[in-house]
Amino acid sequence: MSVTPSKDPWGDFWALNARGSAAGGSNGCLPQRWAAIERALSGQWFAFADSLASDAKVVDLATGDGRIMAWMRQKRPDLTCIGIDLSPSLPPAPEGTETRAGVPMETLPFEDNSMDAVISQFGFEYGDVAKVTTEIARVLAPGGRVGLIVHRGDGPLLEYYKERRAQLMWALKEKGSARKARSLLKDGPTAIDKAASLAGKIAEQGAKRFGQQSPAWEIPEAIRRTCVMGRRSGVGSIIETIGVIEGHALNEIGRMNSLAGACKTADRREAINKAFGAHGLEPGETQPLSEPSGRAFADFISFS
Repeated sequence: MSVTPSKDPWGDFWALNARGSAAGGSNGCLPQRWAAIERALSGQWFAFADSLASDAKVVDLATGDGRIMAWMRQKRPDLTCIGIDLSPSLPPAPEGTETRAGVPMETLPFEDNSMDAVISQFGFEYGDVAKVTTEIARVLAPGGRVGLIVHRGDGPLLEYYKERRAQLMWALKEKGSARKARSLLKDGPTAIDKAASLAGKIAEQGAKRFGQQSPAWEIPEAIRRTCVMGRRSGVGSIIETIGVIEGHALNEIGRMNSLAGACKTADRREAINKAFGAHGLEPGETQPLSEPSGRAFADFISFS
């Protein structure tokens, strides 16, 4: 049995992490300092919301769990906020907002000149810049504004994700924890202890090399516990659960790979400015967003 990542790793993410953190959720995609980072993000959106006209209509690209719309309406309850996202499965929309799943940024389902503002947080840079900017310009009403928080390739978030990806790859590929456990379990119930022991040894190695609670410990430890706790349900159930564990980890690796590509896109700032400029939208001042250490983790860029 082989496991392949989902064709929609972000849909898998939102299904697992409804109302989790805006970029990490419960699966550990971000360290504990997320709370301070989230305050910086929400503060930026509060300020942007304050700059909009009364009863403005706003569309949030790649909305995810709709968190940005919730922040905007917390500051400005008069705003009408609609979020779109490519993922076919999304958490419930925040109160007073609307989300539409399965909608690409490159083909927005809105009429020309119908939006007073277009916003996105860690979403715009995942799309086709030329096509997305064309759609933004099409739906934006005269005098409308664009606000985007984008990744930075030199920031701590990508650095963290790369480290986590390396640990996942160590557990799954280098050590083959899931593959080897499944192979042992082919011998039937008598092999459950062997599979648990194998996974336990890999977990110990992962903790020693990368630290307790690291993905290098987390994945094999989950496999070990699955073996130990799954005796009554049988070998077939254990193998199936191991496949689920591996599948979620592969999906996380897929999201990390897409993040790296998004950072490269966001760092090509001249190309982004040129794409918006082709539609008569000029850039405002770039505002770096920093974590408590003072290191910038993202940029807020605007166009009008």
